[in-house]
Amino acid sequence: MKIALDAMGGDFAPSEVIEGALLAVREIESSVTLVGKEEEIIKELARLGDMGKGKIDVVHASQVVEMKETISKAIRKSDSSIRTSAELVRRGEADAFVSMGHSGAVMTIGVVTFGKIRGVDRPALCAVIPTLKGSSVLIDIGANIDSKPINLVQFAIMGEAFARIVLERDIPKVGLLSNGEEEIKGNEVTKRTHNLLKGCSINYIGYVEGKDLLLGDVDIIVCDGFIGNIILKMAEGFVELLPKFILKKAFDNSEIARYLPSLEEFDQLIREKFDYNEYGGAPLLGVKGICIVGHGRSKAKAVKNAILMAEEFVKRDLVTRIEKELTADIRLSRDLTN
Repeated sequence: MKIALDAMGGDFAPSEVIEGALLAVREIESSVTLVGKEEEIIKELARLGDMGKGKIDVVHASQVVEMKETISKAIRKSDSSIRTSAELVRRGEADAFVSMGHSGAVMTIGVVTFGKIRGVDRPALCAVIPTLKGSSVLIDIGANIDSKPINLVQFAIMGEAFARIVLERDIPKVGLLSNGEEEIKGNEVTKRTHNLLKGCSINYIGYVEGKDLLLGDVDIIVCDGFIGNIILKMAEGFVELLPKFILKKAFDNSEIARYLPSLEEFDQLIREKFDYNEYGGAPLLGVKGICIVGHGRSKAKAVKNAILMAEEFVKRDLVTRIEKELTADIRLSRDLTN
C-alpha cells in the first residue's frame, strides 16, 4: 500500500511535510511517496538524517502550486506536485493522495483526476469533530460555498454512509444546521433541503442549532461549505482562546488553582481533544479516489495524522463502500426533486 504525499504543499513545506512522512512510516504498514522537487526533497531527507528505511520513495514534479494562486492558474500546471500525486492514484501507483497545499486546487484536481461517484453532483469535505460524547461528522466544510438543496441532501447521504463505515455507528442521526429547531426557521434552501431529507431513508432528525454541534447528540451535521468552514476556523480560535483567556482568571486565583492542572497542562488537554493537528485532514467524499485535504498551516504531527487517516480509509475500502451505500438513497433524492 502506498500513500502519495504532496511534499511541496502547505505553509511549512517541504520540511514539516517530509518530517511528518517520516513520523508516519514508523507507525503504518504503507510506504509514502514524496512528490515534488526531487533535489529539495533529497536534501531535506538528508538534513533530517532519516531516509525512511525503505518506506519512502520520491517522485519528481517540477512545479509548485502557491497558496495564493487562483484555481484556474493552479490547475493549468501540468507537472505540479498536486497533479502528479493525484495521477499516481489514478494510475494505480498509489492508493491515496494527501496534500496540505492549496485546498481549492487539491479538490478541483481530485475531482477532475478521479471522477465523481455515480449520482453525486458535488463532492464535499467532511471533518470528524470532537464532542462531549465522542465525535460527530460535519459536512461540508469548504468544498462548496454555495449549495442547492439537492447538494445538501447528497452531503447528508454521504456523511451518513461515512459515519456508518468509519465511525461504526449503526443508525447514525443526521441533522441539518439551521437557526432554530422549529420547521418555520431557516432560509429557503434550508427549508427545501429539510423537506427533501424527510423523504430519504436515512435517520434524519430535523434541524439542529449551532449549540448542538459539540454536544454529541447528532452524528452528522449538514451545512454548506461556507458555514462549515467558518465553524472550523472558529473552533481553531477556540483552541487558542480557552486555555489562555477564559480560565486564566481561575488559575490566577490561588484557592481555585490548587485543584486544577497548570495552565500548560490544561492547554495540552484542550489541544489533544480539539486541535486540528490531532486529526490531520479532511476526506473529499464523492470522488472515486481517496483524497485527504490538510490544513495549510499543518506541522509534522498533522501531516503524520493525515497519512494515518489515508491508510485507514484505504484499509476500509472507503470509496467502494460509500459508492455502494449511496446508490439507493442518491436515486431517491433525485426522484424527490423531480
